[in-house]
Amino acid sequence: MTAWGDGLRLAFGTLSVLPAGMPSRVDREVGGRAMILAPVVGMVLGGVAAGVVAVVQLVQPDADLLAAVLAVLVVAGLSGALHLDGLADFADALGSRRDRETMLRIMKQSDIGPFGVVAIVGVLLVDVAALTSCIQSGLGWQAALIATTASRLTLPWSCRTTIPAARPDGLGVMVAGTVRPITAAICTVVVLAAAQALVWPEYGAAVAVLLAVVTSLVVTRRAHTTLGGTTGDVLGAAVELAAPVALVALALTA
Repeated sequence: MTAWGDGLRLAFGTLSVLPAGMPSRVDREVGGRAMILAPVVGMVLGGVAAGVVAVVQLVQPDADLLAAVLAVLVVAGLSGALHLDGLADFADALGSRRDRETMLRIMKQSDIGPFGVVAIVGVLLVDVAALTSCIQSGLGWQAALIATTASRLTLPWSCRTTIPAARPDGLGVMVAGTVRPITAAICTVVVLAAAQALVWPEYGAAVAVLLAVVTSLVVTRRAHTTLGGTTGDVLGAAVELAAPVALVALALTA
């Protein structure tokens, strides 16, 4: 239980700005547990975003765009904008079309280049547009909760045992290769069942969750091919790309 407790504290401490306390130890075992529990963090953040949507809709039923913008900003803020930063760094690295070492160096730099800016703006615009569509279809708070949780489901898949760390330091070393594919699959079944229960008998939640997983597989494959493995920035990019994919799936199937 200690490893799971430390994993939960590490998950909240790493993936959010919410107070979680310090884990008693931090190693690869705890890191793996943290990635397995990442959807729990997503559920909490998504629950807050869902509450924002519900409150705005209660106060002003016609303020669909406002509700969507506030919900997206709440998730970004509660995440410490960590994943957006990772997305920007990964986009800048890939956009440079340089060799592996140069791309890894670009990802470590603190500044954001043009590809990173476009990636952040593009993702946020799709998030807001898709969530607005979901709200108008009557699936507002459900979509916020499902997409935020599904996007964090990318983390156990991105840290599966077949994906090594791209560099010898950083978050990637702590969590890369720590989650067995069967464990990630079990996490997926749990998240999928819970998400589907929110919109039953519609099938959009299942599509959203599965597409989030596919997004993770695509991102990690790309990272493995170009960088030789994963990094903390790659994990953040997977989260931020999976969220709009899930929201679009929900919007198109609502």
